[in-house]
Amino acid sequence: MYYIVFLVLSIATGGFLYIFIYSNTEWNPYAVWVVALTVTTFVMYGLDKMLSKIGKARAPEIILHLLAILGGFPGGWLGMVFFRHKSNFRRHPLFVPVLLVSTLGHGLLTYYWFLKGS
Repeated sequence: MYYIVFLVLSIATGGFLYIFIYSNTEWNPYAVWVVALTVTTFVMYGLDKMLSKIGKARAPEIILHLLAILGGFPGGWLGMVFFRHKSNFRRHPLFVPVLLVSTLGHGLLTYYWFLKGS
């Protein structure tokens, strides 16, 4: 049941940030999407790290993976470095591959949508 709280918090944070940034800038919607999810993913990594230190319910890894895949991969990389979180590769073997695939996938999207067409 607790995972629903993390899912709703992620959706609410990402949605709020998207609307706020989009309405206050003239950025491309994809850039706004990536920034909003980057901040959301970073916050969720920090929240998960804080909860792990106090022994409370943790953010489900699937939510952190989904945030990275959907566009929050920079926040995932920053969260791993800044919070030293999910950096034990034996205990969390999927985090680096998910972040790598997300980074490459969004890099390809950026290339084909913005750079190749010009």
